[in-house]
Amino acid sequence: MLVHNLRRSVVMALIWLVLLGFVYAFAGTGVAQLFFRHQADGSITANGSTLIGQNWTSPKWFHGRPDDFGPYAANPKKDVSGGDNPLVANGVSGESAATNLGPRSATLLANAKGLVAWWHTQGVNPTPDLVTTSGSGYDPDITPADATAQIPMVSRATGLSRASLMALIKEQTHGEELGFLGSQYIVVLQLNEALARLR
Repeated sequence: MLVHNLRRSVVMALIWLVLLGFVYAFAGTGVAQLFFRHQADGSITANGSTLIGQNWTSPKWFHGRPDDFGPYAANPKKDVSGGDNPLVANGVSGESAATNLGPRSATLLANAKGLVAWWHTQGVNPTPDLVTTSGSGYDPDITPADATAQIPMVSRATGLSRASLMALIKEQTHGEELGFLGSQYIVVLQLNEALARLR
């Protein structure tokens, strides 16, 4: 009786292992590849993924939320990995989470002031998003206001007119999800790819 029950238990465990461990996983992967191939493959373009913030350092490009410049800059000599930058910055592996500095943190205030000063050197009057990191450090999006604030910097560096950059921003602005969820946003990678084509 014991052997019979043991055999039944082992057979059932193997059946469910095959069904849920392999068949279900392969079916899910197959459906994702069939209907959502671009997303399933990581939303990769020629220049990176649209799902992860990229490291833009040149004034010729629109920048995302801060990760690897100003007070968050990586410094391999001091073993500083770039603050909230989840990617590899200057050869040093980045963190995969935010700094968790609270609103009363003197460090956060100093960092924000440093970023405001840095943006002013670029001719930009920064929005709050341009001087604060996202919760994850992975955020690939900015608001249209964030992009518009950077027009003087990009225009000066590229020689493109402000009007053409404003038209580009409008073209790259995505509406709210389902027409009412969230707010308008721009994927910085896609904006810069469109900027490269314009240049």
